[in-house]
Amino acid sequence: MKASIFAAGLCLATAAAAQDPVLTVYAPDYFTSEWGPGPKIEELFEADCACDLQFKPGELLPRLMLEGERTEADVVIGLNSDVTKTARDSGLFAPHGVDLSGLTLPIAWEDDTFLPFNYSHTAFVYDATKTEAPESFDALLNAPDDLRLVIQDPRTSISGLALVLWVQAVYGDGAQAAWKKLAPKIVTVTKGWSESYGLFTDGEADMVLSYTTSPAYHLIAEEDDTKKAAIFPEGHYFMVELAAKVANSDQPELAQSFMDFILGDDFQSMIATGNWSIPAAQDPANWPEGFQQLDLPENVLFYDEDTAAALRDEAIEAWRAALSQ
Repeated sequence: MKASIFAAGLCLATAAAAQDPVLTVYAPDYFTSEWGPGPKIEELFEADCACDLQFKPGELLPRLMLEGERTEADVVIGLNSDVTKTARDSGLFAPHGVDLSGLTLPIAWEDDTFLPFNYSHTAFVYDATKTEAPESFDALLNAPDDLRLVIQDPRTSISGLALVLWVQAVYGDGAQAAWKKLAPKIVTVTKGWSESYGLFTDGEADMVLSYTTSPAYHLIAEEDDTKKAAIFPEGHYFMVELAAKVANSDQPELAQSFMDFILGDDFQSMIATGNWSIPAAQDPANWPEGFQQLDLPENVLFYDEDTAAALRDEAIEAWRAALSQ
């Protein structure tokens, strides 16, 4: 009897030891959905890592800040440059250790903690068969007030925050005056991007705050070339998504392998049509045809994390004050 109990215990211990190690990656909800890039990334990484990659969807930085050093996360993916100062100051992240020479971003990037994996630019998207796009940001501000815009709340949406920083970058001290001109055209402010874009595709708005890459989805997935991004000579705000390695990961070697994987061909080649963004480390000649047809800005606007953090409250208040009148 004792021998059989011992044998059973030994079998359980052997089975437990044989289990693949778990790499826990915190990611946004969209990232892990069936139409997001997460499932394919999981498949590709697990093919070589002899591990179990587990995405944990939900809020990123607020959850990590709450958990602190007790967090289960080994890697966080889906941060953006407008919140990296808070993330960096938390002390929760380690250097990524990845060679950045393969990056193909439109700006220089030398950050040793936050690793880009894709990018786009904020833009107003419209249906070319229904709406004549303004030729500049000033033209948008001075368009008739019956032009219907839908935007996102900068307090709850990264694209909404990018918009107020975009306005700040273009108009500076005149940002609140710019918002006063824009306010009558804004029919709805939604909590997130998906609600806004749904209103636009349902015909409830003429233009929607989105990204320069949004038309690629319609081109490739729907064979619809009527959706366009209005390109303004004043420039467009650069949006980059980032991954970071958690300093107290209990799987540091796996975490490093995942960071190295991010800029590799397998990961980068599925980003365009997996996340509908521009890969951070891929030659434009290798983009899918729909991406090569996109209208992209020549003038790229970007705040470093210190400037973005310093201007955040001011930019949001200019927006709030104008829309509350």
